[in-house]
Amino acid sequence: MTSLAPVMEGFFTRRLIQRRVSPHTIASYRDCFRLLLGYAQQTTGKQPAQLDIADLDAELIAGFLDHLEHDRAAGISTCNLRLTAIRSLFSYASLNCPDHQATIQRVLAIPPKRRNHTLVAYLTDAEVDALLAAPDRASPLGRRDHALLVVAVQTGLRVSELTGLTCADVTYGIGANVYTTGKGRKDRRTPLTPSTARLLQAWVRQRNAQRDDPVFPAIGERPMSTDAVEDLVDKHVRSAAKTCPSIAAKRVTPHTLRHTCAMNMLHGGIDQATIALWLGHANTRATDIYIHADMT
Repeated sequence: MTSLAPVMEGFFTRRLIQRRVSPHTIASYRDCFRLLLGYAQQTTGKQPAQLDIADLDAELIAGFLDHLEHDRAAGISTCNLRLTAIRSLFSYASLNCPDHQATIQRVLAIPPKRRNHTLVAYLTDAEVDALLAAPDRASPLGRRDHALLVVAVQTGLRVSELTGLTCADVTYGIGANVYTTGKGRKDRRTPLTPSTARLLQAWVRQRNAQRDDPVFPAIGERPMSTDAVEDLVDKHVRSAAKTCPSIAAKRVTPHTLRHTCAMNMLHGGIDQATIALWLGHANTRATDIYIHADMT
């Protein structure tokens, strides 16, 4: 058995579990190492099971990051996230493989790529109205898409939080809110406006959904994937552009809707601390980007 196999197995079955890493982070790390092992196989000619820690040296890791950026068109943020996963694995390996310390330390010394900090993208009121009007509410899928977009813009939930919502996570009436366990395993309850609560309650009742059913299901009442949400946002943005051309000039993703929620709160006079709590940020520094996006 090579030194890499037990280290990688221990990293996933012990290290990440002991640190109570979220399922989303584990899935991200899993995808990173699938890509890395595939790249290493092509580069070294060895099957993944034959790879040793020495095979994953700094030169190969640097080549992998370049491959992500240039061949897979990954952004700098994505490349840095992949590097974070690799550094986490090699930090664990440094405690278990003293005979590979030189290779490990060179990998840990790889710096993240620097990126330009662009202003966050968000939608204007007219663009939001056009987007929310785009789904065909005469069909069940259109009603689902409309409800998802309304909730996304009003609550600012992350796309993983939207896809993970079950009917039991939503309360209606006075103090209506959605319960989520977000990034960093932080629990929070995000308020719903009365109109959003009524819309969501009507959508759930139409489906006769049960408590454990997803609020926004795919076909067969399965939870939607994050890719499916990205596709539906892209689809309705194209439709919205027919009546609101300005939206076509923006790259609109589910996270853009989260930014839009934050900017609406900022324009409404909500303080940064409240916005940080609403969005599930660890501190108010993360909300500074919205101040810079609109100095008014």
